[in-house]
Amino acid sequence: RGVNSIRFNQDQSCFCVAMDTGVRIFNVEPLMEKGHLDAEQVGSVALVEMLNRSNLVALVGGGSSPKLPEASVLIWDDAREGKDKLVLEFTFPKPVLGVRMRPDKLVVVLQTRVYVFSFPHNPTKLFEFETRDNPKGLCDLCPSPDKALLVFPGHKCGSLQLVDLGVARPGTSRAPALIGAHQSEVACVALSPSGALVASASRRGTLIRVFCSQSRARLLELRRGSDPACVHCLAFSPDSSFLCAVSDKGTGHVFALRDTRLNRRSALARVGKVGPVLGPYVESQWSLATFLLPAEAAAVCAFGRGGRSPSSVVAVCADGTFHKHVFSPDGNCNREAFDVFLDICDDDDF
Repeated sequence: RGVNSIRFNQDQSCFCVAMDTGVRIFNVEPLMEKGHLDAEQVGSVALVEMLNRSNLVALVGGGSSPKLPEASVLIWDDAREGKDKLVLEFTFPKPVLGVRMRPDKLVVVLQTRVYVFSFPHNPTKLFEFETRDNPKGLCDLCPSPDKALLVFPGHKCGSLQLVDLGVARPGTSRAPALIGAHQSEVACVALSPSGALVASASRRGTLIRVFCSQSRARLLELRRGSDPACVHCLAFSPDSSFLCAVSDKGTGHVFALRDTRLNRRSALARVGKVGPVLGPYVESQWSLATFLLPAEAAAVCAFGRGGRSPSSVVAVCADGTFHKHVFSPDGNCNREAFDVFLDICDDDDF
């Protein structure tokens, strides 16, 4: 349906959709459209990133009929009067593959480079990091005001590089903080809201690993499944007690991170020793809850914000569908809401 990419904002209360017909922005609970930028204003858009719930949106051109360049990030300020609301432009030598924002930083990802700028006042390039080939523009930026942590693929296959932007100083070199996360290429990475944890999946997509960002020690190994899959999205709950993963298998998985006894184990784990081949498989933790999604559509996920416990998970799919499931500690998972968000009309002016 002309959807090029979907992103939740930093607190997972909204999501924005980059489309061949422009940009649409939706509130999650209740689900309603909060605004849109049509193709006449911005052309077709490849990437869009919101800054919390503010009037600032980052745009990258792409798709079927772009008006904006694919090698630039443009900042749209909807609070600005008049028709021309593009207030900043950051131009790069190659196409932009990823954008992340927080109130004081803008991060831009190219295929082998990551740039960090001060933002939005007096934008200045602070850092430039070289990475291995990163065609999906993988990175994540911690939204916490207490920890400006950035993660992106390292130089070695399967590695992650962590940079604390609050400690690092422009123009100085420090030994990079590296995590050897996987044996194959990293396919997905996410930071917890506080920045204490980092989760990643490889291109095989069978295992998800969770690390401590401070010590870089591996804390958990979680098994999504036994068949290879492309993991589209990893998302932590607001209190980091759960992790959600969605893949091209048409399934979503919820894992417990704080009380790991809630996660399922293989029946063979009760048998005892099973040998070096089956050992890692048997010892893995499996998701406490699973839910179904359209298999053919890429999806992003987030946790619901209602109540004291993050007992609901939301998935937004590129086919235009919105899914909300409620899960319980005993593993029950039921669909609470379904909608076609692309058919929803404006709530009010953006």
